[in-house]
Amino acid sequence: MLTEEEFDQWCSQKRLAQNTRALIAQIRQVPPSRRVQGNYGNVCGNYCSEKMGQTIQFESHRGELAHIIDQLEHNREVLEYYDQPPPIELNYFSKSARQVRTSHTPDFFVIEINWAGWEEFKPISELRLKAQQQPNRYVQDEKGNWFCPPGQEYAKKYGLNYRVRTDLEQNTIRLRN
Repeated sequence: MLTEEEFDQWCSQKRLAQNTRALIAQIRQVPPSRRVQGNYGNVCGNYCSEKMGQTIQFESHRGELAHIIDQLEHNREVLEYYDQPPPIELNYFSKSARQVRTSHTPDFFVIEINWAGWEEFKPISELRLKAQQQPNRYVQDEKGNWFCPPGQEYAKKYGLNYRVRTDLEQNTIRLRN
C-alpha cells in the first residue's frame, strides 16, 4: 500500500487532474460501498491481503478470489486495489434502443504503476450471456477481449480506465496449488 507521499508522487508522475486525484483519494479512504452477497452456486468471503493490510471481499472463490490472488495480490505492477469502490453511473442503450442509466458498483478499483481504473470480473459464461442481453454494455472484440464501453466512457472523464476481466485470464495450475 502506498503512503500519502508515494500516492502524491504517483499522481504527479501521471499528471492527474485535481478532480481525478480527489476521486482516487476518496476511493482510497472510504470502506467498501457494499457488502458482498452469496448466491446459489458461489461462495463469498474475505481475503487477508498482505499488500493492502486489510481484508478484501470476494463474491466467488473460483472467480473473484482467484482473480485477487493471481492478478492483484501477487502482481508487482499492482500498487493498490480496493474492493467494492463507490458506485459509478453507466449510460448506454438497451437491446431495444432504450436509454439506460444505472448505478453500478465495479468489483475493484486498481492502481498500477502505469494504469489506474475500475475492474469488473465476470466468469466467461456469465459474460457471454450478459453480452447477448445487454449488447451495448458488454462487447467482445475480434481478438476475444471484453469491454464495457459505458464503463470506459465514465472512466475517460477522469483520465482513468475501465476493464473487464474473465476467468480465462487465470493461471489455473497456480490456483490449484
